[in-house]
Amino acid sequence: MDFISEWVSAWKIPIGRWGREFFDFLTTNFAWFFDTLADGLATVLDGLTDLLLWFPPIVVVIAIAALAWFLKRSWKLAIGVALGLLFIINQDLWQETVETLVLVVAAATVSMAIGVPIGIWAAHNERVYRVLQPILDLMQTLPTFVYLIPVLILFGLGAAPGLIVTVIFASPAPIRLTYLGITSVPKPMLEAGQAFGATKRQLLWKVELPSALPTIMAGLTQCIMLSLSMVVIAALIGANGLGKPVVRALNSVNIPLGLEAGLAIVVLAIILDRMARIGGEQRK
Repeated sequence: MDFISEWVSAWKIPIGRWGREFFDFLTTNFAWFFDTLADGLATVLDGLTDLLLWFPPIVVVIAIAALAWFLKRSWKLAIGVALGLLFIINQDLWQETVETLVLVVAAATVSMAIGVPIGIWAAHNERVYRVLQPILDLMQTLPTFVYLIPVLILFGLGAAPGLIVTVIFASPAPIRLTYLGITSVPKPMLEAGQAFGATKRQLLWKVELPSALPTIMAGLTQCIMLSLSMVVIAALIGANGLGKPVVRALNSVNIPLGLEAGLAIVVLAIILDRMARIGGEQRK
């Protein structure tokens, strides 16, 4: 039976060669576009990072704690946020944390800006969702190191490819959960809106989106967690942040540095999750 395997392998489909030729075509003809996009994204990310680092760390801590209280009306959460950020300052990882925070917030914002409209479109057009399903499956299951290579070739090293890789990895979550939220709206609610003469746009904004909001916000929290999980991967292609000390610790087997950076990532993840989550009891 070996001759069958040899015959099949002899007719190998040259997917790798086709992929290389495709990316060679892109870099040859559209290098100006990718370079401009990378420079623009890097300028925005670096500008936001420099702005936050310009303020004294204590001022930023107070501002984030105040934002947490404003969003949740919970003084316990505000104190927890402040203590978590003070712990990060104590570990001398403030600059790396700010860089990671900017990258994660930017990636979550872009992912939600892409994912929510696409999820709404797919919820109203089953054919679109059937086309999207294999693409989303591919984006979520393809190992990150595989599409790290073409992104690195197209955009080079730095924060911009880190942002793009993170968006590719995180955007399927808001698309799927927005689709789930919109398609789960009870039909009696839609029929009641239609009975009152609501247009499709009014049904979307006044019935479907309010009903699907908890599910959409669950997509936001998932998006944030997925973005944070890409911090270390993004550091491998030059993105600054908490991933860099983790990579340094791995290369030098530095256990203290690895624990410090890992705990800082955990603290930041908890803070962002609690601030982005809706529902639950709010306390004054």
